[in-house]
Amino acid sequence: MKAIVAHHDISGPAHALESIRAARVDDAFTKTLGTLMGRLFGSCVVTEGADTAADDTASEPVDTIHFAMRMQLSLSAEDYARTQSDLKELVQLRNTLVHHFIDQHDLWSTDGCLTARDALVAAYERIDKHFEQLRSWADHMDQARRLAAEFMQSDAGYDLMVNGIAPDGTVNWPAAGIVRVLREAANELAVDGWTPVAAAGRWIMERNPEQQPKKYGCASWRQVLHESRLFELRCRDLDGQRAACYRVRAE
Repeated sequence: MKAIVAHHDISGPAHALESIRAARVDDAFTKTLGTLMGRLFGSCVVTEGADTAADDTASEPVDTIHFAMRMQLSLSAEDYARTQSDLKELVQLRNTLVHHFIDQHDLWSTDGCLTARDALVAAYERIDKHFEQLRSWADHMDQARRLAAEFMQSDAGYDLMVNGIAPDGTVNWPAAGIVRVLREAANELAVDGWTPVAAAGRWIMERNPEQQPKKYGCASWRQVLHESRLFELRCRDLDGQRAACYRVRAE
């Protein structure tokens, strides 16, 4: 249970993730079984349809890479209540064995020892049942972490995290790499607040040749600017000629 509580959720600046993980592990290993169970339910184990999403990046600096991942087990309301009750029983059983077992049994007589032995066998069977359940959860969590790590190291994972392109091809424009370089081009090339689209395209080709409209399902830079809805696009007079220009849309 300590491992599940410690590892099911992590968030923070990318450079500090390992120290954050270590701190969570240390914290979990100092907690009682009852405290751990309280953390387990509602955070890792939730009811179906429960809104447990939290924006862990809301207060983070915009110039810091922030990472957040949470793994959860979603149960029906009935299964949630039953599982919670079962694990409460485990906590009570543990407390009884540790604090009251000797007082409850006459260990100075043969009959008392036999009764105590039977009680321990029954307790072991109950503990083993709960242990197998928790181990199954931990195994599935480890598998999910491995799959997530494999995805993040893949080309599709890179495109999602760096370029904002989901595996199905949809684009999260505010997080898109091409939007980032368009902003950079505007910072370098803007005149009176407006940047020529053609000049920005050439500037980006020289510095970030992988950031091209085709990668984002667009046929032109103007389509990127339009689809993203993050820029204003307007024709302006440049040296006596009309040219498409853009600027970052005010928030």
